[in-house]
Amino acid sequence: MTKVALNIVAQLVVTTIGCAPVLCWAHALDDQLACQLSAHTFIKPLLDSRDIDPMPMRVEANSVNAFRPTPDSHLTAFGFRVDAVLGYEEGDSMFKQGSGKSLAKSGYGVVVFGPSDTVRARVRAAGSDAVVREVVPLLLTVVFCSGP
Repeated sequence: MTKVALNIVAQLVVTTIGCAPVLCWAHALDDQLACQLSAHTFIKPLLDSRDIDPMPMRVEANSVNAFRPTPDSHLTAFGFRVDAVLGYEEGDSMFKQGSGKSLAKSGYGVVVFGPSDTVRARVRAAGSDAVVREVVPLLLTVVFCSGP
């Protein structure tokens, strides 16, 4: 192969790698969203691996804590980028208590960038019975599991 040909091949490889979507090395949460875990079991590994900020960005009145993914975490769920990770487990010091009545003893999930109909179809195709609700039309959707 000539030097020019090698340079062209090298440029193509570098360009292909540079243009590859983030999803190629994403941390997918699909299996964990099959709704078989407790909130502690879902959230703790994400904290340990520093995939989410340990301080909740928001605590709802119903005690659901919303954690922001760290910039380098590349979290996805069912092929969608994760905007927030949600969780609460009663009596667990990892979660802050809200001002109202707790939603459940344990619950967890994610908020993803994607339209609810498409997200719901992928969640069901994966065999999960998670609750899927639209947060912002055509933009944000929550996927939530009530723990065991």
